[in-house]
Parts: sequence; structure tokens; C-alpha cells
Amino acid sequence: MDKKLLIIGYVWPEPNTTAAGGRMLQLIHFFLRQDYHITFACTAVESEFSYDLNSLGVHKKAILLNHSSFDTFLKDINPDIVLFDRFMIEEQFGWRVAKNAPNALRILDTEDLHSLRISRHLAYKKSIPFSEQFWLDQDQTKREVASIYRCDLSLIISLHEMELLTKTLKIDKSLLLHLPMMYDAIDRKQQNNWLQFEQKKDFVCIGNGKHAPNIDAVQTLKKDIWPLIRKELPHTNLFVYGAYMPESIKQLNSPKQGFYIMGHAHDADEVISKARLNLAPLNFGAGIKGKLLSGMLNGTPSITTKIGAEGICENMPWNGIIADNAETFAKAAVFLYQNKEQWSNARENGIAIINSIYNKAVLQQRLKDRIELLAKNPELHRAGNFIGNMLLHHTMASTKFMSKWIEEKNNHP
Repeated sequence: MDKKLLIIGYVWPEPNTTAAGGRMLQLIHFFLRQDYHITFACTAVESEFSYDLNSLGVHKKAILLNHSSFDTFLKDINPDIVLFDRFMIEEQFGWRVAKNAPNALRILDTEDLHSLRISRHLAYKKSIPFSEQFWLDQDQTKREVASIYRCDLSLIISLHEMELLTKTLKIDKSLLLHLPMMYDAIDRKQQNNWLQFEQKKDFVCIGNGKHAPNIDAVQTLKKDIWPLIRKELPHTNLFVYGAYMPESIKQLNSPKQGFYIMGHAHDADEVISKARLNLAPLNFGAGIKGKLLSGMLNGTPSITTKIGAEGICENMPWNGIIADNAETFAKAAVFLYQNKEQWSNARENGIAIINSIYNKAVLQQRLKDRIELLAKNPELHRAGNFIGNMLLHHTMASTKFMSKWIEEKNNHP
């Protein structure tokens, strides 16, 4: 029997501009290998960087927010699984799925805990210490956790976020699955193709300009960190890559200071592989940072912060140096740039991290096993999730009735 998957996207996937786009493409490839017929539906407009899903045999469908046409579309497809791309999409469409495709498994791909990233950003802007309680106090957190409870399974990308959800919030592990980015193991042949220490030069920083942590990181580099590095290494350059860079970032371009704003990288792997060091001075954020994993996959060690490294490798040695203020960050960058032995050790650490935690074969089997388990008896699984059932009750369905009110208002202007 044909298996059908409906993915409701927040945006059309852009794997060459965002880690989230790469993540979505990994999931699509997984379900294609499991012989699912996939429909990708989205309310957003496609961009020049949107991936050609048709080339994979994925059917594309433009859908409307707050419109009953989605109900008809859903009944026609009658999917076995509905995958929500981020909790905001589940808020908009989850109640419609529960009503019109009640037998479909509802899976939430969190990408990262948006509430954690937003809470940290808020604390950072207010110059106040971030705490778990501050995160718990935010409305965004309550909304995101409610979305997790309403779904049969939520995919969690970060080890740290798994800990927050299971230990701080006591969410049952049956509702969660740690599923980070998935990569083929780095083998000896791939390592032999990497440029060596002497062949690599300069620094790279990469990240799309629509992501607030990336913008702040570039500003931190320009103002606080790069002048210190450049003073010690006057002949080095820093190349900043990323699509959608705002004008305020483009204006930081300064060739005389060796600080280059390059814009979109057509081949991110190539630009990362040529640099000797990958810089990511992230002051806030969540999830796991695709730019740092890309460094590991291309033999380029990194200097980052605790936030940057969070959730990536537990207690394994880092692929470079972790530093949390401008002075120590710059010193770490200068040291590792000049120290071949430590640099080589850092590269080896990156290989170990990818091969032990991000092994595609292991992770795909983990996801396959969990979906098969849920599909055997979804009623039993849902019966054990009282909070989820409670949140689906009409008295809790504020997003449902707001959506219906907006639809009615649009129909009778």
C-alpha cells in the first residue's frame, strides 16, 4: 500500500542558505527512501534560493492560511503522516489535521526550540542574565510546549534541548526523539581530500542574514573581535558569507581591514574548506549550529562560544576552542591559527563528533523504528498523552477559533 506524507512548511526549503533548509531536505530524503509519496505544502512564496522539490518527485502545493480549502485538500490526500515544520505551523494547521485526518501521525520538527532562542535574544537585548525560569516565563515557551504535547512525536535537534524538555519540563520521552542533522561518516578517503594546515588560510564566518544571532555575531566580530585578531595577524582576512544580508551588514565591508562581506556562498562547503578557521561568536541562539557542523565536515576547526557549541557533542572534546568574550575569543583564534599541532587535534575532534553523534545510518534507523512503533498503535500512544488530549479539547483551542474567525471575516468583508 502506498504511504503518503504531507509536509507543511514554514518556508520552501533553502538548503544552500540555511541549516533549517538542509535539515528539511535530509528528512525528505529519508521519507523518499522509505517509499513515501510526499506532498510539500506551504503558504510562503518561493525565492530564488528555493530547492527544486519537483526534481525529487515531491509534489508541491501552495496553501492558504485561515481557509477551509486546506480541509478539502487534506481529505483528498488522506496522509499517513503530517510533518509540521516548526511549532507555528502546527498552531495554524494542527487542529485542521486532527479534525480532517485524525488517523494521520502528527510529527513536529522543531528545528530548534524557537522559544529558547527568542528568550535568550530578549535577555541579551535587555542586558539581563538568562535563566531557565526566564525561558519558562515567556508566552512563546508555553505555545511551543503546547504544540509539542499536541503532536504524536516531536523531533529535537539538540542534546541540550532534549535535557530541558525531559528534565526541566518532565515531558515524557515517548513524545520526543533526539534527531540531529544526519551525515555520512567521514571516512579516510574524504579526509585525504581535505586541504592541509599550510594549504588553508584566512578566516570564514557564515550564516544567513535573516537569522538574528548571525547578524549579532557579524557585528560582534567587526566591532570587538576582528580588530584584536588583525593586530596580531595583520596579513589575514575574514570572509563573511550569507544570503539576505541587510544593508547595515553590507556597510561593514572593509577591505583595508581585511574584513569582507561576501554575500551568498554558492558553495558553502568550498568556502569553509579553504579557510583555516571558522569563526562563530554567537551571543544567543538555540538548536545546533549548522555552520559549525559544516566546518567539521570540511576539516575546518572553529572558535565559538558556549552557546555556539551547546547541544552539539555533550562532553566530547570540541572541534577547536570555546571562548565567551572578545579578548579570549581573539586570543583563541590567533593561537589556533598559528599552532599546527593543536589545529590538527581540533580537526580530529570534529571527525569524532560527526561520526559518533551525526551518523546518518544510525539516526535514520532511529527515526524509522519510532515511526513504525507509533504506527502500530497510535490510539494507545495518544491515550497516554492526557495533556495533549486536553490541549486539543475545544476549550483550549484559541488558535482554532481565531483562525475560523479570520476566515469568516475574510468571507464577509
